[in-house]
Amino acid sequence: MSASDADAPDARAGRAAKQASSRTGSAKKTTTKTSAKRAAAKRTTAKKASAKKAATTAAKPSGRRKKVAARTTDLGMPPRADAAARTPIRTVDDALARTAHWYAARDWTLFDFQREAWAAWHAGESGLIHSPTGSGKTLAAWLGPVQDALARGTPTKGLEVLWITPLRALATDTCRSLEAAVDALADPGDPVLRVDLRTGDTPSHRRARQRSEPPFALITTPESLSVILSSEHARVALAEVRTIVVDEWHELMGSKRGVMLQLGLARVRAMRPDVRIWGLSATLANLDEALSVLIGPGRPGRLVRGVAPREVEIGAVLPTPDRPNPWSGHFGVRNAAPVIDAFLAVRTTLVFTNTRAQAEIWYRAIVDLRPDLEPDVALHHGSIDREVRLAIEDRLRAGTIRCVVCTSSLDLGVDFSPVDRVMQVGSPKAVARLLQRAGRSGHRPGAVSRVICVPTNAFELVEITATRTALALGRIEAREPPVKSLDVLCQHLVTVAMGDGFVGQEMLAEVRLTHCFHELDDAEWGWVMDFVTRGGQALAGYPQYHKVVEVAGVYRVMNEQVRQRHRESIGTIAGSTQMDVAFVGGKRLGQIQETFIARLRPGDAFQFAGRRLELVRTKDITAYVRAAKTRTRAVPRWTGTQLPISEELADTVLETLDGWKTGTVASAELDSVSGYLRLQQTRSHLPGPDDFLVERASTREGHSLYCYPFAGRLVHEGLSMLVAHRLSERRPATFTLQVNDYGFELMSPEPIEADERTLREAFRPEDLVDGILGSMNAGELTQRRFRDIARIAGLVFEGGRNRRKSTRQVQASSGLIYQVLVDYDSENLLLEQARREVLEAQLEYRRLDAALVRIASRRWVVRDIERLSPLAFPLWAESTRGQTISTESVQERIDRELGALDAEAADVADDPPRA
Repeated sequence: MSASDADAPDARAGRAAKQASSRTGSAKKTTTKTSAKRAAAKRTTAKKASAKKAATTAAKPSGRRKKVAARTTDLGMPPRADAAARTPIRTVDDALARTAHWYAARDWTLFDFQREAWAAWHAGESGLIHSPTGSGKTLAAWLGPVQDALARGTPTKGLEVLWITPLRALATDTCRSLEAAVDALADPGDPVLRVDLRTGDTPSHRRARQRSEPPFALITTPESLSVILSSEHARVALAEVRTIVVDEWHELMGSKRGVMLQLGLARVRAMRPDVRIWGLSATLANLDEALSVLIGPGRPGRLVRGVAPREVEIGAVLPTPDRPNPWSGHFGVRNAAPVIDAFLAVRTTLVFTNTRAQAEIWYRAIVDLRPDLEPDVALHHGSIDREVRLAIEDRLRAGTIRCVVCTSSLDLGVDFSPVDRVMQVGSPKAVARLLQRAGRSGHRPGAVSRVICVPTNAFELVEITATRTALALGRIEAREPPVKSLDVLCQHLVTVAMGDGFVGQEMLAEVRLTHCFHELDDAEWGWVMDFVTRGGQALAGYPQYHKVVEVAGVYRVMNEQVRQRHRESIGTIAGSTQMDVAFVGGKRLGQIQETFIARLRPGDAFQFAGRRLELVRTKDITAYVRAAKTRTRAVPRWTGTQLPISEELADTVLETLDGWKTGTVASAELDSVSGYLRLQQTRSHLPGPDDFLVERASTREGHSLYCYPFAGRLVHEGLSMLVAHRLSERRPATFTLQVNDYGFELMSPEPIEADERTLREAFRPEDLVDGILGSMNAGELTQRRFRDIARIAGLVFEGGRNRRKSTRQVQASSGLIYQVLVDYDSENLLLEQARREVLEAQLEYRRLDAALVRIASRRWVVRDIERLSPLAFPLWAESTRGQTISTESVQERIDRELGALDAEAADVADDPPRA
């Protein structure tokens, strides 16, 4: 047979196939002509659906995604290694081996603390993992449960891991990180370990799915955990929970949110006694106490210490002859030009500010100075709409943005590996805060974190040097947990009564397992139960306060109105009533306090979310706006954002000043303000850690006493009132008070009796509580504090989402209840709590007492000054702005005094320091 004959059958087959293909092609051409419009329509619909899905994916991540390699690469994790090279998982040891293989394939370091955390989890232990930002804490807490689930080899039946995050903004990024780790470790035949989110923004249909098809892990907030516990299905929903992880525990433990979480953890532990509780923290000093607060006093727990903190380099924007720093103020926008130069030199920068108002002002200053940079600069803080914030975070991950001006909204947890530089506007006021923010750059083990501080006034350059010293000495601030927050306990009992209900003595035993209520006595418990069942002694006649009733020995909520109101009020975050801000036409920008909007009239302009806006109208709880055509400096002020200097940093500032005098401390920052420090010595005295400086001065406005305890703004508020009260007891006098972080001013129209003996008597530590309560309108302060307590405890209802009460209505309601309790139930424990919180939280009684003791033991330096010293000038300038001064404007007077101060400081800049 010839070769051609041999190939004949194949050739015939090929010709037949070609003919068939030709016939099919003809048919296809006909079909294409008749369905072109339909196909085009389908493509258009598909493109729209794809775009919509891409836009919503970051905000609403569902379970595990299928495109594993693409997602893990986006997160900075290369695709997983070839599965064939890995041993199948049949035991925990196999899972550990696969974890080690995964780390090795990526050239990651597997740290001893991670191995320790996994071993402790597998042994059934609870604990606290303390390690720097970016060192692998998340995987140390997450992979223990994942390894166990993979080793079991059977599909998970219910929710096994609760991951508690302090901020909703962190939830999406955390979800991505947890999913990426699962996808890297799991093979196609392994159990599906789905991760999902539940926060206040989660839609109802998604929550319903979480109940019917529970994920392996649920990322949620303390408030959402309480909402889960308020459900009648709570016990079923949490029946399989084996692990609770509390992320950024240091942000929660010192607040009432932390108390609410303590109670929530105790409730889950009552349902699941073998549940493991793990906390994660990066910046804490009191670690043993933090562990005890997390897992409960007396309970065994493992403190896992991570890698050594990364090196932190702290730089500063120094003043120049054409751009000096002022001696007062806290915005510092005159440094906008060097900040722009700094972030243009790298790929991505975070510019942190201490307040939202400061962030708004700084963003505007940057884009006004360089309008061409507006597409590459963004603004991020907690009052801006969530969708806007998520879009900015996505751009950070992708590295497509140059600079983000932000607040603490980007302090925590979110992993932005492309961030090259961090800048801090103003003093951080606390070592831990700067350490946390610096960790946003170099966010990986072994990398150096770099932060550039941008002073807003001259003395902050001293604080920057002090922060560097305090960090080197390990002076990290402790977080003090609250004790006996009865308002939170009252809320929690109603929450539990809405769910499974509770038995009185069993609940008391459960509550006493928490740090906050470990020492709750029987009388206090009896009062709390009386309060939640009938409103207490004074409110027993009002049915709306009879929230919990006993049915067959179990306390439950039987009233549907009580249920609805309570569910809408769960939480402890205090603040004024918020109003939505939206463009006419619909786009939402965020929220502003109602008190700010109330001061505006239609047509008034203000800055918010990086835009200049004009108020059009208000309706219900929304302020409708449009773009403003005129410039404005009006910026919303959010309450609770002023940061006092920490005790550790304040002490280090005094040591720094003393070191500068003796020549043992030097820095570029101190060199740049040496003229002012020498001028302080020339005109008065530069205090050190063993000194207490008092300056007496007379100005056009009156007679002033300047005192410098260096104890922080909050302490100085109470201290100034106390000293003024004690001085006025000797001779009737009227004082105007002004405080900052370094000292306070007492100003009177009449000469002040202020010899050292008299002043020592006014600063005596004895009779402190009576002196404080006698020095202020204690009733007014207590009533203000009571507003938040009343809301948390359920005495005041602020209204539902679309029927919020105004701030004035809430104040009137709480004020009326306060007066009723004062008149008819003066021993009410919520009143006592309000008084205690005024002393402990608002006036920082402990620090105030310690400051008086230190002042009594220090060397007193009393100086009469003819001209304002650099330390006195900021206090004088702030107090003067509120007064009328003949025909000369306030700012002109301040500028003239500041000019004289600058000129004299320049004259003495080269003089040697005087010890």
